[in-house]
Amino acid sequence: MKLKELKVGENGIVIGFAAADPAYRQKLFRMGLTRNVDFTVVRKAPLGGPIEIEVRGSRVVLRSDEANVLEVDKK
Repeated sequence: MKLKELKVGENGIVIGFAAADPAYRQKLFRMGLTRNVDFTVVRKAPLGGPIEIEVRGSRVVLRSDEANVLEVDKK
């Protein structure tokens, strides 16, 4: 499942990463998005815009192409 499929207020868990550039994957790791981490969808912009999530006590905003790299499960 992709991050954009979750609704505002739903919780999820990161299960992996789609074929992403290793440097970009490291950027996600530095933002706290590692495997098996819990997060909550805080806000979604209309028309496929950015998605704001809360992870490890911080809020992170991901563009839609960045969000497509994350493979998640609904919690």
